[in-house]
Amino acid sequence: MAETTGTRLTRIESKLDKLADAMVSLARAEEKIGSLQEDHNKQYDRINKLSIKIDDIERIVLDNQRSVQFMHKLFWVVVVAAAGAIATNIWM
Repeated sequence: MAETTGTRLTRIESKLDKLADAMVSLARAEEKIGSLQEDHNKQYDRINKLSIKIDDIERIVLDNQRSVQFMHKLFWVVVVAAAGAIATNIWM
């Protein structure tokens, strides 16, 4: 009977050791999940900041586009006016 009790205690100790190892593994997994969640939140914030910057750049580009279109039209007005002035001087 003493031998059976010793065997049972050995099996119980073995199972407790496995349970302790499982608890340690679970704690490590929880730490990794927490770390991944933190990284995810940082990336999410960074993407939001980049999105705001892209929106600002888009606004600036649209303003620049209007300016360039105006300059382009003004350039052609000046060229046509100069060509007209030259033509007037040649034929007059």
